[in-house]
Amino acid sequence: MGFYSIYETSRKNPEAIRSTLLNTKNTRSAKIISGAIAILLMITLIIKFKSVPGGMILSGFFLGGMLIAVVLVGCLIVAYIIQLFFKSSVFLTNYFLTVILSFVALHYYLYSPTLTIVVPANYNGKVDLVLSNVDENILKLDSNGIGYINQWTFDHTYSKPVVVDDKGNKLDSVIVGFSPGTFWAQSKSCCIGGKQILSKSFSIKRHEPHNEFLTRNLLDNINKKVVSLVKPDEHPIIQTEP
Repeated sequence: MGFYSIYETSRKNPEAIRSTLLNTKNTRSAKIISGAIAILLMITLIIKFKSVPGGMILSGFFLGGMLIAVVLVGCLIVAYIIQLFFKSSVFLTNYFLTVILSFVALHYYLYSPTLTIVVPANYNGKVDLVLSNVDENILKLDSNGIGYINQWTFDHTYSKPVVVDDKGNKLDSVIVGFSPGTFWAQSKSCCIGGKQILSKSFSIKRHEPHNEFLTRNLLDNINKKVVSLVKPDEHPIIQTEP
């Protein structure tokens, strides 16, 4: 359509051209807003991946970057398919909306609660949070440094906890994680009725040097009434007998 045709259309039907301009403005605004939200979600994901545990040799940050790249490429394919079915839609808007939905799902999947754990005053040694059938997590530890968490908390917790003693003193300077990239160690202890006990652990190191992650006999110290037992799998079982 040439300039003269546009001029004639606007002169004869000013409402049509006004509507066209409004639609163009709304389309541009939708692309800008959806794009900004997608970028913001990606930045927050990148920050979150810094604290996500990695694999055997790759950091969580590196694996997270690969996952984001896969999501971005996958969303291109999905947006193209949407465009085939809804030809009047805008490709970039479809793409950004698909990315937003994917990143929101990733945020939900990667959510980790920050636990507040209370230990006995002057406690020194290993802390174990045992997988249990409790509704509410028991995070005030007993004299053996043992607490109890439910399945959801066990599955989603990877971030460093807040640890205080029963006098309210913060213990950030004396808690020791499993490794620089993974704070929580995971243990399998055998056995009750042929089934094993799962726990997440870290250490409180106040004084003498020792191996923070030596296994110990949980069977003699746990509350067997609340513990959730799982069937042994093909992975090696960490024995807790001294």
